[in-house]
Amino acid sequence: MRRLPLLAAALGTAVLVVTSLFVGGYDLSLRSLLDDPDALNMFLISRVPRTLALVLAAAAMGVCGVIMQMLVQNRFVEPTTTGASEWAALGVLLLAMFAPAAPVLGRMAAASAFAFLGTMVFLGVLRRVRLRSSVVVPLVGIMLGAVVSAVTLYLASGADLLQMLATWRSGGFSSVVRGQYEPLWIVGLIVAGLYLAADRFTIAGLGRDVATGLGLRHERIVLAGVSMVALATGVTTVVVGFIPFLGLVVPNLVSLTRGDDVRANLPWVVLGSVALMTGCDLIGRVVVSPLEIPASVILGAVGATLFIGMILRKRNTLHG
Repeated sequence: MRRLPLLAAALGTAVLVVTSLFVGGYDLSLRSLLDDPDALNMFLISRVPRTLALVLAAAAMGVCGVIMQMLVQNRFVEPTTTGASEWAALGVLLLAMFAPAAPVLGRMAAASAFAFLGTMVFLGVLRRVRLRSSVVVPLVGIMLGAVVSAVTLYLASGADLLQMLATWRSGGFSSVVRGQYEPLWIVGLIVAGLYLAADRFTIAGLGRDVATGLGLRHERIVLAGVSMVALATGVTTVVVGFIPFLGLVVPNLVSLTRGDDVRANLPWVVLGSVALMTGCDLIGRVVVSPLEIPASVILGAVGATLFIGMILRKRNTLHG
């Protein structure tokens, strides 16, 4: 009986995912898949890869948000509020400038390395600056990300790569086809690894003294967590672009309703992230059909609204 709500949530998310397979500018139906070879090819080449990319990217960003919040001990952080995504874009841009013929794996490696560097810079700033309010922590990350983004924009304008940079920032799934999304299976493995190590990250989130007292090497756990988050952020940025606020909003909503058991919450975070991302993608495809609004635009508006609401709620709680 305890698993019924989770099964119901999984069923609802599955309905959204299946709906995503049949919504778009090219009209598809079960009958057309059986009778029309062109429709079947469109389904296998475009719709299935697009939906798989959406599911994998959303799950990765949601779980990465949970892990970052544990490691930083702050509920308002995730890759896009620590500047990691902006650093990843800088890495890809520099590679495009100095090694334009680099393969996809090279771009992913550059994005992941710079995302790791940006996260370590963010953690270094937090260790050296005493912040009285937890709300200020994500603002520090956003400001650092804005500085890096400005540098990236300046370099892109000088190298005539603004259009390519805009494509990375779009965070849409319209260009995802078979042969392009497959690297996202890496982030699927990362999600599984983060789930298996959830208890260790929870203990590391209690602080260095507590973790050391329980026999864990705090620095090693933090380094492993940051590395996995950076790799997931880098791969996702290269394949589908930025996905803002997803790892911030969903984990907080799950914690508000279910408490702080990280391992028990992770399946809910995955389902919630996939459902929210799929819903935003469907809205973007339907509102201006047959054109399309990138899912990141819809998600950014929803996520920013919820983010501000959480900040106001935190402020009212502190003053109350």
